[in-house]
Amino acid sequence: MQKEMTFEQTMEAMGKISQDEIKTKIAELTKMCICGRCPSYKGTGEKKLLFCMTGKSAIIKKENGCVCPTCPVTEKLGLRWLYYCIKGSGKEQAGI
Repeated sequence: MQKEMTFEQTMEAMGKISQDEIKTKIAELTKMCICGRCPSYKGTGEKKLLFCMTGKSAIIKKENGCVCPTCPVTEKLGLRWLYYCIKGSGKEQAGI
């Protein structure tokens, strides 16, 4: 079985692909994203998803629970943080 890449390795690999490939990858990840099921997301009026890639929400401000650890995107990207909607993208939280 192949070992999952770390987030830093994933970001390094994404830095080597074209903008079109990145857009395709983001569309694929957005379909996997479960932000809409999160207690911190529900009822806020937020429409964006994939905060782990795109950064903080301008709308979500309160931590009411986090589903990030159970999200398939977390495993796929090697993410290890929480509350991307409030604290920022994986890159921001990793200091990249």
